[in-house]
Amino acid sequence: MAEDRDALLTVRGIAKRFPGVRALDDVDLDLAAGEVLAVIGENGAGKSTLMKILAGEQSADRGEIHLDGRPFRVRTVAEAMELGIALIHQELALAENLDVGSNVLLGREPNRFGFINRSEARDRACAALDRVGLEVSPSTPVAGMGMGQRQLVEIAKALSGRARILIMDEPTSSLTLAETETLFKVVDQLREQGTSVIYISHRLGEVERIADRVVVLRDGRNAGELERERISHDAMVRLMVGRDVSRVFDRTPITAGEDVLSVEGVQTAANPRHAVSLSVRRGEIVGLAGLVGSGRSELLRAIFGIDALVGGGIKVKGRSTSIKSPRDAMHAGLAFVPEDRKADGLLLDESVRTNSSLASLPRLARWRIFNRPERERALGAEVIRNLDIQTPDGASLVSGLSGGNQQKVVLGRWLALEPAVLLLDEPTRGVDIGAKEEIYRLMDRSVRNGRAVLFASSEMEELISLADRICVMHEGRLAGELHRHEFNEERIMQLATGGAST
Repeated sequence: MAEDRDALLTVRGIAKRFPGVRALDDVDLDLAAGEVLAVIGENGAGKSTLMKILAGEQSADRGEIHLDGRPFRVRTVAEAMELGIALIHQELALAENLDVGSNVLLGREPNRFGFINRSEARDRACAALDRVGLEVSPSTPVAGMGMGQRQLVEIAKALSGRARILIMDEPTSSLTLAETETLFKVVDQLREQGTSVIYISHRLGEVERIADRVVVLRDGRNAGELERERISHDAMVRLMVGRDVSRVFDRTPITAGEDVLSVEGVQTAANPRHAVSLSVRRGEIVGLAGLVGSGRSELLRAIFGIDALVGGGIKVKGRSTSIKSPRDAMHAGLAFVPEDRKADGLLLDESVRTNSSLASLPRLARWRIFNRPERERALGAEVIRNLDIQTPDGASLVSGLSGGNQQKVVLGRWLALEPAVLLLDEPTRGVDIGAKEEIYRLMDRSVRNGRAVLFASSEMEELISLADRICVMHEGRLAGELHRHEFNEERIMQLATGGAST
């Protein structure tokens, strides 16, 4: 237990209520100096609310927080940072119009006689960058940096403010495997230096790799705690959902029918030198594997008409189809769920009902004018019911839903059209284990109803448990295709990294 070591932070009986929702209910948490503590739970478990309270973004209704054995109650982010607590959000808060050094010291620039001391500022920025192992000049523009480097700049920024507690919210969601490993090395170094880290992630494999201890929240309450020697995927899942859940989805394949989607020599603008050919049959789930930058997303976007084809053709149900726009793809019987649901899949300021009916607007209009609100209400209610979307009602804003329920809204919108082919790009990214199971069941139900599914995923277990075949991409080309009896992680990774399948 953390209290048996050098106690740094102690949380007791924290409660927080929002209108109609009890977000936190008497939550306890301990953090030791130099400890990496993972806080996990399904979406809506209360993780983000607790972290925002610790970082001064929200206030608790009840409870006590002690730092170094002394009670404290922060009212602002600035007060929390002054005490050494920094929250690094999933969406990084860097100023892209400034250079690295300016971002690292933003708001804390050393000055002399009212002017910024450039020499001291550079020295401080370099010292912070050295702590995270980022070998770039402070004068480097942030706008040209990749996500992995930006993540390290954000950490350096927190450390330059003398942060003793770093709270990382889904820090690897946009990182490559190499960038993730770099981040882990930085976390290991911070632990050795005595900096404490609270690590939030849905990726339980990462938690196993990085955490000294795990605290699990469920429905706003403490659900359990695991010491280092007891941390395992299955143990964490049991505490998160309150029941045993298999490590992978247990899907029984069905006999596939004729080709529904045929991609023939397709060349995308992102990878014009390589022609990709693949097919998906009725009743079949085909997975697209590959590392970040392999061309999976670009291929799906080109099939759906978001990005123009440079060459090749597409057949749907055996017929050559000219797809120059998403409208053409929809008319051909294709549906597409994008990787970033918030940026590309949802109107966050609109209702669940409106978002559920977006793809069906032509059916809700007469003479191209929307004038059938009763049909929109009925369609929204049907989507909510069929996909078991947890929402007070169809009029609620979709931004208020959990990630899993938001993703079900996007899926339900397309399923309402009864498409022939579902194109899914990272369909379970950023959703909890329970929502993943529901999405897996929706995919399985879709193919049992005669549809075809082509989905891209970065999660190896997801690909292996769901797919009938896996097409592996590497640098824009199809590196190989594996059938179910050939699946194993090493073989997939060999192809994904440009090697030969063994």
